[in-house]
Amino acid sequence: MPLSRRGSGTLLTPTGQHLAMHTRTQDDESLPHATKRTMTDHLRRLETLFTLTPQRMRMITQSFRETLENGLEKVDQVVPMIPTFVFGWPSGQEQGDYLAIDLGGTNLRVCLVHLQGKGKFEVTQSKYRLSEEQKQDEGQKLFDFCAESLKTFIDSNSGEDGILHLEPGEKLPLGFTFSYPCKQNSIDHGILIRWTKGFGAPNTEGENVAEMFQKSLDKFELPVTLTALINDTTGTLIASHYVNPHTRIACIFGTGCNAAYMEHVKDIPKIKDLGIDGGMDMVINCEWGAFDSFEHEHLPRSKYDISIDESSNKPGEQAFEKLISGRYLGEILRLVICELIDDGILFLGQNTYKVEVTNALDTALLSLMESDPTEELLMIIGIFSHFFALETTLAERQFLRAIARLIGRRAARLSACGIGAIVGKMGYLENGCAVGCDGSLYNKYPGFAGRIQEGLVDIFGEKARNIYTHHCRRWIWPMTKARKDAGIHAHL
Repeated sequence: MPLSRRGSGTLLTPTGQHLAMHTRTQDDESLPHATKRTMTDHLRRLETLFTLTPQRMRMITQSFRETLENGLEKVDQVVPMIPTFVFGWPSGQEQGDYLAIDLGGTNLRVCLVHLQGKGKFEVTQSKYRLSEEQKQDEGQKLFDFCAESLKTFIDSNSGEDGILHLEPGEKLPLGFTFSYPCKQNSIDHGILIRWTKGFGAPNTEGENVAEMFQKSLDKFELPVTLTALINDTTGTLIASHYVNPHTRIACIFGTGCNAAYMEHVKDIPKIKDLGIDGGMDMVINCEWGAFDSFEHEHLPRSKYDISIDESSNKPGEQAFEKLISGRYLGEILRLVICELIDDGILFLGQNTYKVEVTNALDTALLSLMESDPTEELLMIIGIFSHFFALETTLAERQFLRAIARLIGRRAARLSACGIGAIVGKMGYLENGCAVGCDGSLYNKYPGFAGRIQEGLVDIFGEKARNIYTHHCRRWIWPMTKARKDAGIHAHL
């Protein structure tokens, strides 16, 4: 039985017209009519594929923990456990104005952060959507776009009516949140290990991205001083602790996924030769989206997940991320739908070419499907009629929402396994801790946070209720204040 339709596409005619085409994988005439019972049978099959038992979750969590420990012990591991050279927690009393720029998987954000002390802050920000073309364009052009966006932000917020009032020659400290794995030997230096989240900008991997960004800042003659390069999870961890001192772990669940936590330097064997005081604590950027990459021994990959991996720009890599991040959940559902169309379960007699386009079904649509509050599931009617020109019966809409729920729940429960690995390693279960979270999946996907909590209880039992997640905006912490004031020091 075919995994999905691979015959969809466009045909260029001799007159220059683009025509949509599709070759069915089965004979139209032999397709059976769908029934509620047939959909129920397929739903049971999909439940088997996407449901994680507590026992399986505990096994994944243990393997995850072993992988994290290997990354702390040895260099060049699949999950690299990157030392950030960010030491210690903020006091919560830091004050001042700072610029921060955040290059994420979907958007570029430019922020002016006003830290008020006592865990309070104000943020003024602008957001710029990244196109797929920009993600694949020359690396220096990407950083030029970042610098140009920063210039636009500064110019639009300066002057008599603006919130920025710079004296001649004055420069503002700038923190650069770069949401991709970098090897660092100081807080203002970072060699890009690999692109994730679908990025593929050439001539960037293996390069010092702080230096590349500084080149772009110089090009636009901006009144800033780049003082820190940090990962988004590191920013989330420190920012979250500034607001909530109980925070010990931070996670991003958005276009990609990652986590950071504060580790004891004495428990990072691979940096012992640097001579850092073993009594200190340092933030570790896990880059856990790579868990179980290449070998694929631990994660429950379905045939749909395998198809996504094989057709991605980096097959074999980021195995964990491809099962749980917002970049991929919609595509998982789309592949399931295409298989059901081929099997004669959905949309008989309708033109289905629009839903057969790769990545045509955004994860945001899954979120809407799960949150539809109407008895007739009117929101789902709108989604399939507006985006795909497809008509649905109520039974089909209930079926589709049930599948979306399976995919979303699996993502949250796998996320709980990653959190559980850090909790178990650091011994946080008894006394409990907060987990600061950010990203569109965590913030907008209905029930995601609750399903993480449910997963933690399945892993650890009732003591897991001592571990709770909360929302934290990752871009509020610029890490640009004098290091002695912010509790941040770099090993140089």
